[in-house]
Amino acid sequence: MAKLRVGVVFGGRSGEHEVSLVSAAAVLAALDPKRYEVIPIGITREGRWRLGRAGMLPAAVLTQGAALLLPPQPAAVAAAGPPALRTAGDGAPRLDVILPILHGPFGEDGSVQGFLELAAVPYAGAGVLGSAVAMDKDVMKRLFREAGLPVGPYRRVLRTEWERHPQAVVRSIERDLSYPLFVKPANLGSSVGISKVHHRGELAPAITLASGYDEKIVVEQGIEGRELECAVLGNDPPLASVPGEIIAGREFYDYDAKYSDAGSRTLVPAPVSARVAERVRRLAIQAFQATECRDLARVDFFLERGTGKVWLNEINSLPGFTPISMFPKLWAASGVGFSELLDRLIGFALERGRPPARLLTSPVTSVVK
Repeated sequence: MAKLRVGVVFGGRSGEHEVSLVSAAAVLAALDPKRYEVIPIGITREGRWRLGRAGMLPAAVLTQGAALLLPPQPAAVAAAGPPALRTAGDGAPRLDVILPILHGPFGEDGSVQGFLELAAVPYAGAGVLGSAVAMDKDVMKRLFREAGLPVGPYRRVLRTEWERHPQAVVRSIERDLSYPLFVKPANLGSSVGISKVHHRGELAPAITLASGYDEKIVVEQGIEGRELECAVLGNDPPLASVPGEIIAGREFYDYDAKYSDAGSRTLVPAPVSARVAERVRRLAIQAFQATECRDLARVDFFLERGTGKVWLNEINSLPGFTPISMFPKLWAASGVGFSELLDRLIGFALERGRPPARLLTSPVTSVVK
C-alpha cells in the first residue's frame, strides 16, 4: 500500500511560535516512516507558509523551504480536486491528512482549521467552532458554566475598557474578586503574558502586559491548591487519561517554569485518591464535550487545599507535543505511546474527512403535510 502523505503544520504568528517548533520536531521524529510520507509545512512569524522535505528540522523548513501558494489557484483546484494545498513549483505533493501542531492565535483558534475545511483536507483536532471557543478563555468559561461545571470566579476586561477607564476597572475587579489574582490574555497559551497579582500595585502592570497580547483580558480569582491535568482522546465516546500533577519550580507555572526551570516537575499519575482521579477524568470529558472539541485536548484543574474541591481551569484543544509536554506523558502512562497517539489522531482525521454523503446541499420541499 502507498504511504499516507501527512502534512505537519507548525510555527505560526503567535507568542507560542517556539513551543510549536519543539512540538513539531518531536512529532516529525515519532511518525513511522514505513507508514507515512511526512511533509513539514512551516508558518513563519510573518505568516508566510513554507514547504520542506521530510526529515528537515522545523527551523530549516521556515528558512529554506519552498513557498506555498495560498489560497490555491482556482484552475489547479478544478483540475486536481481536493486536497487543494500545493506548492509554487511543479510536481507538488497532494496531502492525505494534516496534523496541525500549532499553538495560540492564528493556528489553534479556528483560523487554520477554517482554511483546511475550505481546502477539503482532512485534519486532526477540533474544528472551527471547538478551536475558537477553546482558545478564548472567556467564552470557554461561559460554556463551562452553562454546562454546570465548577468554574472559579473571574472578570473579563476589554483592552479599550482598560485604556479609557483604568481606575473604574480596578474598582470593579476588587469589588468582585480578592487577591491574589491571575491576569491572562484571553487568547493565548503556554502561560505567555500571565501574571500572578498579590496586591493592587501589581494589578495595572499585569493588565497592561496581558493587553499587549490580546484585546481581551481575563482576571481570575486565585485558588490555592494543586495543579492537575488530564488528557482526552477520541470522540464517540472520548476517553480520559490518568490525571497528572504539575509541581512548579516557581510561584506559579509560568512560561519559564514550563520550559526552562529545572525545578519544575510532573507527577504521572498524580498522587490523588481514586475519588479525585475519577472526578477529574469525568469533568475532563464533560469540558471536552461542552466546548465542541474533538480528537484530543488537555484539561487543567485546581485541587483546592483545605476543601478538596476540584475546580475546572481551562481546556487546550491543541496541547503541546514537546518531550516534556503533559499530553503525551499522560497517555503514555495510560498505555498509549507517542507514535500510537499520532496514528490514532491521523485515523480520526481520515474517518471524519471521508464520511458518507449524508448532508443535503440543496433545499428540498418540506416533508410535513
